[in-house]
Amino acid sequence: MCSTQRIVAIIKLATLLSIIVIPHFSAIASDAAPAGKPNVVLVLMDNFGYGEIGVYGGGVMRGAPTPNIDSIAAQGMRLTNFNVEAECTPSRSALMTGRYGIRTRQREGLPPRGVWYGITKWEITLAELLEKHGYVSGIFGKWHLGDTEGRFPTDQGFDEWVGIPRSSDRAFWPDSNSFQPDAHPDIRFAHVMSSQKGNTPTELEVFDRNKRRVMDQEITENTLDFIERQSDAGKPFFAFVTYTQTHEPVDPHPDFYGSTGHGSFADVLAQTDVYVGQLLSKLEELGLTENTIFIFTSDNGREGVPRSFGFTGPWRSGMFSPYEGSLRVPFLIRWPEKIPAQRVSNEVVHQLDVFPTIAKFVGATPPKDRVLDGVDQSDFFMGETDTSARESLVIYIGNTLFGAKWRNWKILLKEMDSDTYSIREMAYPSVYNLIVDPKEEVPELNYLNDTWVDFPLYQVIEDHEASLATDPQLPVGD
Repeated sequence: MCSTQRIVAIIKLATLLSIIVIPHFSAIASDAAPAGKPNVVLVLMDNFGYGEIGVYGGGVMRGAPTPNIDSIAAQGMRLTNFNVEAECTPSRSALMTGRYGIRTRQREGLPPRGVWYGITKWEITLAELLEKHGYVSGIFGKWHLGDTEGRFPTDQGFDEWVGIPRSSDRAFWPDSNSFQPDAHPDIRFAHVMSSQKGNTPTELEVFDRNKRRVMDQEITENTLDFIERQSDAGKPFFAFVTYTQTHEPVDPHPDFYGSTGHGSFADVLAQTDVYVGQLLSKLEELGLTENTIFIFTSDNGREGVPRSFGFTGPWRSGMFSPYEGSLRVPFLIRWPEKIPAQRVSNEVVHQLDVFPTIAKFVGATPPKDRVLDGVDQSDFFMGETDTSARESLVIYIGNTLFGAKWRNWKILLKEMDSDTYSIREMAYPSVYNLIVDPKEEVPELNYLNDTWVDFPLYQVIEDHEASLATDPQLPVGD
């Protein structure tokens, strides 16, 4: 375990590295995964704003350089218009299934399909898709897609899991002097859990503030062990690394506490960069760099709690809102020799697209018995075209349709007060040009010149609503 002094040295070194060009990892031949079966490492942050890391205008400006995370962009592709859902569960559902979260949640006039915290058992996850092609899948960290029988990650395609089933804010409960466990049967302390496919998950330590501080380090260590085991076995693998930071409470590991001199958020940013660097180094050490798709992204924008001090860059508001600070997050992807290096694009991409794109990369066929909202972006990512396969998306908050995006335009049927989260019904929808008005401040600006944009924007909404009607309806509980 690193000492505080060593961590401070690492931060100082990172500062120096941030001002020089980071070289490409050396190519090392490997037969750890069969030809045509690239490994996949998907790092997902929690409530992590667009503007946190260096290549998105953060890094040193945010109190901690991020040379390791930035190196993914130098060696691969960076998206500036990568879109997600506005809150944790539907966002993770979209990522894992390629389907809008609304498809597995409560809809007006219909019975519930699943529950608020998760997906139905019927959904096919990315891990289940990869399983059919010989992959071993592990998830290390937060799940948040179901914590009842048959709905844990090892019930839905993953071979192993160590992490927490729900939100990080439950770490507050054991330390709260107002906690009343007799208030409701479901009010109980959260635990770190561990599971293997086919087994009932085991509860490990109570997830309190002390455990919270070391959680992301343990996620990293478990991932490193998983990668090494699969490399030794010669198996292609999918490592889903779901860090618990920077969701509240923002608690740095003791080795990083005070390391930046800029507060807990900067300390956590520094530790995250070190952890990602450890993952990248392990792949290089094992000769897996060239045959591994490495993705770094987030489930939604910055935490809504002001003390978290998350940063959304040029965009308005934060998570759980219909604005760009909620919907746009970092997305970096690296696959040496396949995805061109140092590429930057403002084309529209959605996290829904990860599912069919990874499927294409590994030679898998997505399910055809349900509506798939994601589109294959493999040609776009690999530089065979400069144009995204997507130009539109819809925006939900919970079960409520708020609007849509089409190219650089956005329509909001409802507005939201960013301070109180109160919803304002509009006499007439707000239309924003996100190039002209990235802060979404003045919907009337230039609008009379651009009333034509109503047609494609409303078409996006109409097409989506029509697709809901054609989606298979399942019995409650499936």
